Amino acid sequence: MALIDNAIYVDGKRALVPDSLEDTFEAMRETGGFAWIGLYRPTTSEIEAVAAEFGLHHLAVADALNGHQRAKLERYGDCLFVVLRPARYLDEEEEVEFGELHMFVGPDYVITIRHAESPNLAAVRRRLEAAPELLTLGPEAVLYAVLDQVVDEYVPVVAGLENDIDEIEDELFSDSIDVSRRIFGLSREVIEFQRGTAPLRAMIESLQAGFDKYSVDLELQRHLRDVLDHVIPIGDRVASYRQLLQDALTVHLTVVGQRQNEEMRHLSETSIAQSEEVKKISSWAAILFAPTLIASVYGMNFDVMPELHWAGGYPFAVGLMVAMGVGLYLIFKKRNWL
Repeated sequence: MALIDNAIYVDGKRALVPDSLEDTFEAMRETGGFAWIGLYRPTTSEIEAVAAEFGLHHLAVADALNGHQRAKLERYGDCLFVVLRPARYLDEEEEVEFGELHMFVGPDYVITIRHAESPNLAAVRRRLEAAPELLTLGPEAVLYAVLDQVVDEYVPVVAGLENDIDEIEDELFSDSIDVSRRIFGLSREVIEFQRGTAPLRAMIESLQAGFDKYSVDLELQRHLRDVLDHVIPIGDRVASYRQLLQDALTVHLTVVGQRQNEEMRHLSETSIAQSEEVKKISSWAAILFAPTLIASVYGMNFDVMPELHWAGGYPFAVGLMVAMGVGLYLIFKKRNWL
């Protein structure tokens, strides 16, 4: 089984480390403490075995088996089923990696099912074991500590996203062709991140609404309010990032449109200039064609031709050529072809 840690806590201290889930269940009843079982990427059969041992609700188990759940908090009798979407920023890839964490929090047990590298639940366990006065508060204290760890790990993600957005803003007016692709990719990450962070506020407020009903310790209430104080600004910043990326995309598309218009104007000017050159070439070709036609006719070897034996025939032919050339030149000049 993908069992990372399995311990019984009594009076805020690690009392036993059972060898199996069956032993955990029995020791939990005998000592009067609570069990904290940590699983990492368990199989279907392993989850079903835990569910059978602790009598978990079948709907919550079905969600844990299916995975890819939204962040949420649901109550099934005396058991809370919590889904969290932890995240971490990968500096080398400049990407956000999202995970999924399921928690079953009962009156005398906590079961964590982790499907990613984050959050660092080992750090959470060490922190609580170093604070027995907090761990004495029971499974709810573990729930608080996990929530706090997930929210703390959001902070470097927020910083990484902010840095990426700053880089995009610097690239907006550059000639980089990857800006659009990067904006869309970052927008997808921000939307996914927002889906993980946005429900946290309602989840913690739901826990606050049950403080009196479930007699939650006053110190634990204060700790949960502190988590909420961190969640609210993170949610606001993520929402602002989404708007910033939309604005950046609009600006980028505007810049791209302006560049395309400039390119089209340049192509139009080039086409017009080429048309003017074609006109000039065609005009001179027509001017040269007229005397060529006359000369070719008079160059034919015929005895019977008009003005062939006339003394003024040659000057007449030359004059006709010049007259036609000048006439065509004046016509083309008038039409601004030359």
